[in-house]
Amino acid sequence: MKENEKNNKNFKKLLEKNLTKLPKVGDTITGTVISANKKEIHIDINGVTTGLVRGREIIDESGEYSNIKVGDKVDALVLELENEKGEIELSLRRAGHKKAWETLQQLYEKQEKIKVKVIDANKGGLIVLVGRTRGFLPVSQLSTKNYPRVSGGDKSKILDKLKTFVGKSLDAQIIGLDEKEEKLIVSEKQATQEQQEKEIAKYKVGDVVEGEISALTDFGAFIKFDNLEGLIHISEIAWQRIDHPKDVLKIGEKVKAEIIEINGTKVFLSIKKITDDPWKDAAKKYKVGDVVEGTILKINPFGLFVELDKDIHGLAHISELSDENISDLKSFAKIGEKKKFKILSIDPQEHRLGLSIKALKEKKKTPTSKTADKKESKNQSEKKPSQENSKTDNKKNSDDQKSSEKK
Repeated sequence: MKENEKNNKNFKKLLEKNLTKLPKVGDTITGTVISANKKEIHIDINGVTTGLVRGREIIDESGEYSNIKVGDKVDALVLELENEKGEIELSLRRAGHKKAWETLQQLYEKQEKIKVKVIDANKGGLIVLVGRTRGFLPVSQLSTKNYPRVSGGDKSKILDKLKTFVGKSLDAQIIGLDEKEEKLIVSEKQATQEQQEKEIAKYKVGDVVEGEISALTDFGAFIKFDNLEGLIHISEIAWQRIDHPKDVLKIGEKVKAEIIEINGTKVFLSIKKITDDPWKDAAKKYKVGDVVEGTILKINPFGLFVELDKDIHGLAHISELSDENISDLKSFAKIGEKKKFKILSIDPQEHRLGLSIKALKEKKKTPTSKTADKKESKNQSEKKPSQENSKTDNKKNSDDQKSSEKK
């Protein structure tokens, strides 16, 4: 009797001890794999009970248990304390998700560099994997090297360029994290910024570099030199006016340029600054009043842009084109057409040259009128001596007459 009471007490203590080890729903437990196949994994939980992982809950976001085998220690999240088989229902997927986001949080806080794999692209940026967690790399967060520069900002062409990164790995840093919303934002630009700053520190304003034109846009040309890339604004490409950088440059072309500004990781350069200003000699080559032939480069509502030579361009204002009202300039002139102009003004410092067609048609005195004027002037001068002679003769006759009367 006493022996039975003692055994009951021992069993009760053992039961209470083991019950305290039983997990609750939502807990993460550690167990040992006792069997595993593609459909199910059985896990021993402290020798007290068995847990079951099955279906999509086998997928592990952290990637730690991708090659699971018997004897492995694993972490799993409790979904149910008892399923239809009398086992604890577990999830590696949710435990892995939790663990993955804990790791991401640590990487975010420490601002550590990571490798991300590009798995897809959309118009806004790249879909990436950090381990097995999906994230997003916005276009604006691509490095200078990989930024998709497209003339006119054509979104379909930008997407085509972004798709070329699919399958590649990029260096990045986590810049945004929200586990509840499952949002993970990464930046390649931030990850490469430190290295870029080191590279840029080697240069200063005024340095001349040689590089290769890597992209042409409406606002300028990009040039790669060493491990850097800089912008040559359209106004710094040539002395003459150009509509688009492609008019004078080609992708892949090697050029020299001077660094004119460094702003953080941005470098601005100029080709124009290391070439002679052709306008210095414009006043020697062209004079006010000269009649010249020029080619129509562009037609604007206010006039015509005209090329006199490859370096010197001028403007013929609409008011200097005709005495009559011009309702449509495109009917008056065509791009590429050659016309005669009269130079009205030259300002080499401001790079301005004024032209006129109307001034060519101003009335000039004809040779006939000039000759007539000269003859008239001659006749007038010839008349004066005759009149003087006549006066002298009259006076003489009068004196003679007076002398005769005295006698």
